[in-house]
Amino acid sequence: MIRIPTGKGTVTLPVLLAIWSVSLVVNLPGLAVSPMLGNLDRIFPGASHLEIQLLTVLPNLLIIPFVLFSGKLSESRDKVAIVTAGLAVYLAAGILYFFADSMAELIVVSCILGCGCGLVIPLAAGLIADMFVGKYRMRQLGIKSGISNLALVIATFAVGWLNRGNWHTPFLVYLIPAIPLVLLLGVRLGGSRSVVTDSSVAAPVSLSAQPQGSGVTGGFIIKRMVGLVGLYAFVTYAVSVVSYYLPFLIQEDRLGSGVTGTVTSLFYLAVFLPGFFLPGIIKLAGQRTSLMAAVSIAGGLLLMAVARDCWLLCLSAILMGFGYGVFQPVIYDKATYTVTDGRKTTLALAVVLSVNYIAITVTPFIVDFLKSLLGVSDNHFPFVLNFIMTVIFAIVVMARGKSFTFCMSNEYI
Repeated sequence: MIRIPTGKGTVTLPVLLAIWSVSLVVNLPGLAVSPMLGNLDRIFPGASHLEIQLLTVLPNLLIIPFVLFSGKLSESRDKVAIVTAGLAVYLAAGILYFFADSMAELIVVSCILGCGCGLVIPLAAGLIADMFVGKYRMRQLGIKSGISNLALVIATFAVGWLNRGNWHTPFLVYLIPAIPLVLLLGVRLGGSRSVVTDSSVAAPVSLSAQPQGSGVTGGFIIKRMVGLVGLYAFVTYAVSVVSYYLPFLIQEDRLGSGVTGTVTSLFYLAVFLPGFFLPGIIKLAGQRTSLMAAVSIAGGLLLMAVARDCWLLCLSAILMGFGYGVFQPVIYDKATYTVTDGRKTTLALAVVLSVNYIAITVTPFIVDFLKSLLGVSDNHFPFVLNFIMTVIFAIVVMARGKSFTFCMSNEYI
């Protein structure tokens, strides 16, 4: 039996595959619904504007409290049981979509999907955080990030292809939770207990020099958590303009509607690739890793703001995706060093991950407010605005490069 080192022992390949498979489903909510939004007036002639808004917003809002609920449950409950329950709810919602024939039913099923997905999201990283330590954890979190983003890229293409038939067919992507559900149950029924790990093991080496006293509240190192939450919120906000404003930018520049799908796909492709090569990237960039990622995002935003050519837009998407793809798994790893009690590791990940969804939700409100305040209607404005903000952010990274939020542990270099 092949065994994989964890930094505190080994784990069997079937267990690792089961844990990896959970990452297949974390980025899928809302994906199958998005292609039908432009055709809702035809599918449901009586659908109101409020119903359309609820269909897209409500499920994503429900994910946030259930992510936190899952993190809290993980302190005292079997994590594999929690993720199994979440996958079962997720899969049940995927099946119910095929029986939904009204907007009200779609909204209810989408909310169930959001609840199930919220239970699963923090544990996709939490199970890895419990099982691996040090450089092994960083490598596995990079792979986890790569798998989740690769699944999104493939599923996006699949949804586009499935959308050519019956409007129910794109919901086939929500049957993917059956894969990790079967694998996790197979590991459990096969008698392997390796997937159930000791979450009380403390994080090792340099980043884990955990302060005691007033800086610690409820087992959390508050200063570290605040810095990490701020980092993830900003970088997610910075790149989210691609999803919200790229179609309008391309329409304004008359580049053709097909360009939007190509550029967006390249963005997600660039997000997933660094995850598989993260240890090598960190070794190459060293303590400049955070600065390199920030500059990459800023360069992509600037290029997207000024580009009038499809190839330049593609390059800008790759730069932005690469920078974000480096930050993402590094942030997940650092989240495990924000606690003094290993039992709270998954809760720390849940807090950080919830910020990701909050940032995605508020991005259009921030940008539209500033557009209205400044009286700007140009569709290049969101990218120029975020470029300026990211340049300021990069300066902060340079000034605070040795802080917990931006430094790299020596064990990774």
